[in-house]
Amino acid sequence: MSYRSDLYQKTALVLKALAHPIRLCIVHGLLKKGPCNVSCMENCIKASQSGISQHLARLRSAGIVKSERCGNEIYYEIASEDIKDLIVSIFNEDE
Repeated sequence: MSYRSDLYQKTALVLKALAHPIRLCIVHGLLKKGPCNVSCMENCIKASQSGISQHLARLRSAGIVKSERCGNEIYYEIASEDIKDLIVSIFNEDE
């Protein structure tokens, strides 16, 4: 077994970012529904818009979600197939 510090550091960062119920709910919702804006998430998650935005910032900095501006709105989606596979695995379900 070899120790690959970079791999373990990146994986730990992703797992730490996911280790919150609201962030798990956000990524699970993005997996199920596809790209969403904060207003859409606010309707589904019982949290404030600013709270959701803070969670999204943490997910974005960990490379879990990415964002795209469309007019005045920002839409978020899962950043990669690897992350999608991880979320599917966590919830033990098919996409």
